[in-house]
Parts: sequence; C-alpha cells; structure tokens
Amino acid sequence: MTIAITGATGQLGRIVINQLKAKIPAEQIVALVRSPEKAADLGVEARVFDYDKPETLEPALSGVDKLLLISGSEIGKRIGQHTAVINAAKAVGVPYIAYTSLLNATENTLSLAPEHVATEELLTESGIPHTLLRNGWYTENYTMSLPAAVEHNALIGAAGDGRISSASRVDYAAAAVAVLTGEGHEGKTYELSGDSAYTLTELAAEVSKQTGKDIPYVNMSEAEYAAALTQAGLPEGFAAALASFDVEASKGALYDDGNTLSGLIGRPTTPLSDVVAAALA
Repeated sequence: MTIAITGATGQLGRIVINQLKAKIPAEQIVALVRSPEKAADLGVEARVFDYDKPETLEPALSGVDKLLLISGSEIGKRIGQHTAVINAAKAVGVPYIAYTSLLNATENTLSLAPEHVATEELLTESGIPHTLLRNGWYTENYTMSLPAAVEHNALIGAAGDGRISSASRVDYAAAAVAVLTGEGHEGKTYELSGDSAYTLTELAAEVSKQTGKDIPYVNMSEAEYAAALTQAGLPEGFAAALASFDVEASKGALYDDGNTLSGLIGRPTTPLSDVVAAALA
C-alpha cells in the first residue's frame, strides 16, 4: 500500500506526513513536491511533482494506491492544476483519491468555492473512487496575525459578529489520515469544522486573557480592512481576497455545527485557546 501526498512540504502536507508515519511504515509514504530537497527532513520518498509541468505527474503517481490531493495554493490556477493531476491519476490507474475541498463548497459564498466545486466535478467525471474532505477555516488563518495584533494593541478584521467554526491544521490533517488509513470512506463527502465557534471579538478576548493586555477587536469595512492589510505588506489582490472572506464570515459562511470532524478523528477538535497559545509562544 503506497499513499502519496501532494503539496507535501506545505503547512498541511507536512503534518499529514508526520501523522501518517505514526500509523504506517515510512516506506509506504510518498511526498509529491516541486523541490525534493525541501522534503529531505520528512523521512519519506520524495518525487518531483509540479502541477505546471504535466510531464512530471504520471511518473510520480506510478504505483500509488491512494492519493491525497491537497488543493493547490495558487488561487485562480487551481482548476487547471487539479485537472492535470486527476488526468494523470486516471492515466496511470490510481485507484483512490481524497481531496481537500471547502466547507459546504456547493453553497459556500466565499470566492474560493468555485475552484473547489469544479475540482469535485472533475473527480466525479474521472470515475476514480474518491472522498471529499470539505475543510472549514483553519484557526491558524486568524492566529497568524496575533503577534501584530499584540504589537499594535488591536485585532482588526471585517467579520463583524459572524461565528467561525474553525479547526487547527492538526485536526484537518488527522481527518485526512483517518480517511487514507481507514475503510469505507469511498464516495463520502465530509463537512469538516471545529466543535465550537467564536467571533473575532471572542478571539480578541482570548488574546487579551493570555497576554494580560487589553487587545480589543476593531471591526472595519471591507475596503478599510483590505487597505490595512495592503499597508501591512500583503499584495493587493491577496489583501482584497482576505477582506472579502471576512465579510462573508460576517454572514455565516464559516459557521458549521455538524461535529463531523471530531467524529472522524475520534477526539474533540483543538480548543481555540491552545492554537492562540501556540501563536503567541
């Protein structure tokens, strides 16, 4: 049994591989990466796998029994990239794919959703047995900005009082590992989110509690928040996208109360306080 992971040197991919190594022999794991030298520390076989170089895809997928397709990180390029991967998998006869999609993808109002929906449709059309891991928001999407919030004595955003049911990368990785190493997941769609939801005001309160400083949440308009992110050094397009995600969060796009994730991984999802503590450490 050979399990291969795309984007294996990414933030989620690394965690998946480390969790897999605790369950199956390292010889059964393949890291699919653009630059194998960056995967040297993973302790598994690394194969060159570049979405934008289709000639690398089929050889890298040779002999793979299960493929975890972690969605590409380049928004706007993902449909083409994922098409190339799925076509290559079909060509070499990969028998199973698990794909990291987006929570409630077909109804989700985030601008990220259409690329995920298109990929889900490509998987269906391919005829390859598959599982859809519809990941909700990563708690780290918010906690990565906490050092700046502490420095400037304010957490900024545009999510209003929207409730966010996020989970940690460790939790979503555990779901992928459960599906890749378990049975009976073919044809299933899992809507994955954290056990408890919070507002950004509540996140700011947790940061205040852990730092002993008063860190309020300052809600901005979409345009103000995008401008602030640009001023902080983010590329304009990315800043605009992040601001739009927050606005959709204010309308409930990141909320879910299904508890499917904790059921799949057999434990509660990581508490917000733990992810905050890790970000502040």
